[in-house]
Amino acid sequence: MDADALANRLSPGRRYVILATVVLGSMLYSTALLTTSTILPQMQGAMSATQDEIAWAMTFNILATAVVTPMTGWLVARFGSKNVMVWGILLFSLATMMCGMAQSLEGLVLWRIVQGGTGAPVVPLSQTILFDTFPRRQHGMMLSAFGMAIGVGPVIGPMLGGYLTEAYSWRWAFHMIVPVGFIAFIGLRLSLPADTRSDRVELDWTGFLALAAAMAAVQLVLARGVRLDWFESQEIVIECIVAAIAFYVFVVHCLTAPNPFLNLQLLRNRNYALGLALVTIYGMLNFTPMVLLPPLLQQHVGFPDALVGQVIGGRGIGATLGFLAAGFIARLDPRIGMSLGFLCQVASGIWMLNLDLNVGMGTLMWNSVLQGFAIGVIWVPLTVVTFDTLDPRDRAEAASVLHLLRNIGSSFFISLSIAEIVQTTGSNYSRMIEAISPYNVTLTMPWAMGQWDFATLSGLAKISNEITRQAAMIGYLNAFVMYTVVSALALGLVLIVRGKRSGLGRV
Repeated sequence: MDADALANRLSPGRRYVILATVVLGSMLYSTALLTTSTILPQMQGAMSATQDEIAWAMTFNILATAVVTPMTGWLVARFGSKNVMVWGILLFSLATMMCGMAQSLEGLVLWRIVQGGTGAPVVPLSQTILFDTFPRRQHGMMLSAFGMAIGVGPVIGPMLGGYLTEAYSWRWAFHMIVPVGFIAFIGLRLSLPADTRSDRVELDWTGFLALAAAMAAVQLVLARGVRLDWFESQEIVIECIVAAIAFYVFVVHCLTAPNPFLNLQLLRNRNYALGLALVTIYGMLNFTPMVLLPPLLQQHVGFPDALVGQVIGGRGIGATLGFLAAGFIARLDPRIGMSLGFLCQVASGIWMLNLDLNVGMGTLMWNSVLQGFAIGVIWVPLTVVTFDTLDPRDRAEAASVLHLLRNIGSSFFISLSIAEIVQTTGSNYSRMIEAISPYNVTLTMPWAMGQWDFATLSGLAKISNEITRQAAMIGYLNAFVMYTVVSALALGLVLIVRGKRSGLGRV
């Protein structure tokens, strides 16, 4: 029985109930991700954590998603798409509730890992379910409705989460997601058709565990390197050795095993290999500003949580516009859409390099909208050129690797950016504080000091706080330089991508 015959067995009403509940479920992950980035400063204060420590709540969530995403195909073959989707939503909702109830940083990070792992199969599985639910003639309408609805969560979530955090507590930013998750669970449980039996697929545990160990070790190195002074620490050295050995085992096993976890032979396809490099950069650029901006705006600029939520929500508005524009740009060469998107990323990066501690809300909102627009415009042509020259039989595995590298890129670049900010802030503070001395003749001039006073303890405290703000701003600007350079590097890769040969990109 073909896909259309299977879809036609469902009544129109049931199809649209499935569409609504699947969209509701798949919205949860992106909403939770952006909302969490909005409340990072509040969680940092509540947990008495440093900036690099609270960033674990984001990086390990993304890393857990990256590890579990390639397992989606095996999970569906082993348990069925309905079971994976339904119980994934339920476990995600329960983990979100536990995040809001966490009393320590370790507990918060643990439940964020569970949240990322249980929510990972939901997004890639959503489109598969909808393709099986609607006949081919309605796929265009279904994808448009799915794309538009998915864009709503990243807009509403951070704004509402920011207001609830400011009015009550950061915990309500998690609690507000839980009822929606339970509604999606009940709807999916009642509306999705029962799974048909399929052949059991064995998971390549050696390849999976080796890859997971390598990624976890590298993530620990990046997350703890600054605090432990990198290779001066025995822990960092051990983690690097573990990462190198695990990655070596993964590569050798995938090249020699009859049924490896990931087929590395696919990398011989030029467009696919370039697509993986570009999607890694895409992931690096996608989430990093959402992690960096909230602490900068709240701690150093003085924005309330509600305004920070609006800034993050601006990315959702831009992404919605970007996905709409991508529908028209898809008729052109995919390299045009990717070039436009990465050019917008470069422009937003250069714009951020001109920010200072007196930045206004309008500047931040427009910059956030531009970043979101770039993300939306890039994704469609990027997936077209990545899969266009592949054998259709390899596309399922190729898609899992694509999402894997996107999430790995996000996790690693967030850690690198946080490390740069922490290290630069400390070193610049040390240099700048040397100038605050009674032996500095310049400071005896009234025109130099103005209202500042270093003759009293309170005056010295105020000067110290201001130097900390300025030193931190230099660190953020360095991170924005990294963002801009990576965006420009992607433009060079786009130029050597081959144009599409099929009608894959046409809607």
